[in-house]
Amino acid sequence: MLFNGNVRDIIAKRYSCRSFRDEPVCAEDLRALNDCVAECAKGPFGGDVRLAIIAAETSDTAMLKGLGTYGFIKNPQGFIIGAVKDSGMALEDFGYVMETFILYATGLGIGTCWLGGTFTRSSFAQRISLENNEVLPAVAAFGYPADRRRMLDSVVRWKAGSNYRKAWSELFFSTSLETPLRQSDSGIWAEPLEMLRRAPSASNKQPWRVVMRGDGEFDFYLMRTKGYRERNKTMLAILDLQRVDMGIAMSHFEYTAREIGLDGGFTLRNPAVAALPGGCEYIVTWRTKI
Repeated sequence: MLFNGNVRDIIAKRYSCRSFRDEPVCAEDLRALNDCVAECAKGPFGGDVRLAIIAAETSDTAMLKGLGTYGFIKNPQGFIIGAVKDSGMALEDFGYVMETFILYATGLGIGTCWLGGTFTRSSFAQRISLENNEVLPAVAAFGYPADRRRMLDSVVRWKAGSNYRKAWSELFFSTSLETPLRQSDSGIWAEPLEMLRRAPSASNKQPWRVVMRGDGEFDFYLMRTKGYRERNKTMLAILDLQRVDMGIAMSHFEYTAREIGLDGGFTLRNPAVAALPGGCEYIVTWRTKI
């Protein structure tokens, strides 16, 4: 995937934009976004993510307001909707592909905001003609960022802890999940890991844990937030968003690694761990190509 700029700079610029200018996205940028949709439809586990862009054609955004975002988004100029067949590692593929689109949009100067629970799922499902064997885990609003953020934006970011990132010692480990990885010991992998650390996640829970097993081999684990999946499924009928988060983290790591010349890919293996902490599960391994 070719981004419009350095992917590390793009990751640094990306934030959850909830207030947009009342100005449609220009035709040139929309063409670029549609080209991205056509190029980035397949996830790292081989799943095809079906993406659809719904954009306002004039300053009249009434057709977008009818989709419903519960007042969390002001003046959205479009939405990217994604659907994926409900099987295997579909949610991880979905997170990877949607974040690819979001990073690409950020490189064009377009603001975005993931919406996992604060949108009317049925109206978006209708717009993408959701099929019986498909799920719609999340959507994203987009548009040109407003010059000033609303007070509500600050409140939402504070409540979600969006400006807070866990320390390296909480996320990255050496050889096993019992030994924190010091940033000074990560060598050339410091940048891919740091860009992963900056990835967005549902409610900013940052559920990823990564074990560096040797130079160029990393095991990715999901450390679930206790009660988070069950509460969302029961109260809001939301899918397993922390699996989507893992796909987002994988994209940040892989795109950064490739940009700085560290070629490799994701593969499934048996990590042969005697016992994992409660709520922790293996997802995938990144391995450098030899």
